[in-house]
Amino acid sequence: MAGVEQRVVAADESGMRLDRWFKVHFPGLGFGHLQKLLRSGQIRVDGGRAKSDTRLQANQTIRIPPLGVDEKKSGPLTARTIRDQHDGDVLAQMLLYEDPKVLVFNKPAGLAVQGGSGVSRHVDGMLEAWRNKKGEKPRLVHRLDRDTSGVLVVARTRAAAQALTAAFRERDTKKTYWALVKGVPRKQEDRISTWLVKEQTPDGDKMRVCKHGEPDSDHAVSYYRMIDKAANNLAWLEMEPYTGRTHQLRVHAAHIGHPIIGDPKYFEADQNWEFPGGIQKRLHLHARRIRIPNPSGGILDITAPLPPHMVQTWNLLGFDEASAED
Repeated sequence: MAGVEQRVVAADESGMRLDRWFKVHFPGLGFGHLQKLLRSGQIRVDGGRAKSDTRLQANQTIRIPPLGVDEKKSGPLTARTIRDQHDGDVLAQMLLYEDPKVLVFNKPAGLAVQGGSGVSRHVDGMLEAWRNKKGEKPRLVHRLDRDTSGVLVVARTRAAAQALTAAFRERDTKKTYWALVKGVPRKQEDRISTWLVKEQTPDGDKMRVCKHGEPDSDHAVSYYRMIDKAANNLAWLEMEPYTGRTHQLRVHAAHIGHPIIGDPKYFEADQNWEFPGGIQKRLHLHARRIRIPNPSGGILDITAPLPPHMVQTWNLLGFDEASAED
């Protein structure tokens, strides 16, 4: 039997409940056994006693006594690493917050929210694994692009879905995204206002900036502020969509001449621009935070840790997440 282990919490596990962390890493450990180990102080976080609902932070150390169960081998949660996992286990790893009416997940980049052409696995389908005793399946109330990571709110009941959908429709919700863009905007912060229309292309549907009055066009408004920059090559933007149009932030970033790094649809660079070495060519757009009225009462305010590819980029560029605090 192995002895006591000291395990460091990974960056993409920040915000996860302690009991969910053990469920992910040691699925054979029963809830009662875990509670006994916590009550007796055999499991500790950063040397202190903890409870099953303790929220973990990146780089904390978990003391793990001999458990008598096998560890589940798993790395960072990405579209690739979830391929062979059970839907319920994947959702448990993604979970940031839960109460009787709401679930909040940190969706990994590359995982679709809903089904479509060529999509075999998606969050909506996974939610079948979390039907309640009444047979109710959790309901989606908004979407994220497949390649965008971050906060995804899901309703557990029909009434909660109606309340959350109304909050999105009436713009009682504040969504904050983090993006890495090409170049450095001239203004430290600004408002972007355009009209957008969807058009079909050989690479699928794309949104195009158009003139007011063009058939089927919609008004789109976004805000941004620059948090940091890497020389004059790259900038870290905090972006907030006031409206909720398809690909809105991606189109608006490209519209102002600073497309989001790794965007396969809207990134166009001149011939003299080279993709930075050491940065993965993946979309650098993350739904960082959401503030929304909670059907259970009060305000739900949830932050999602960065996905692995953006953690790598932030470390490479020396960006400090603390600099983005209000």
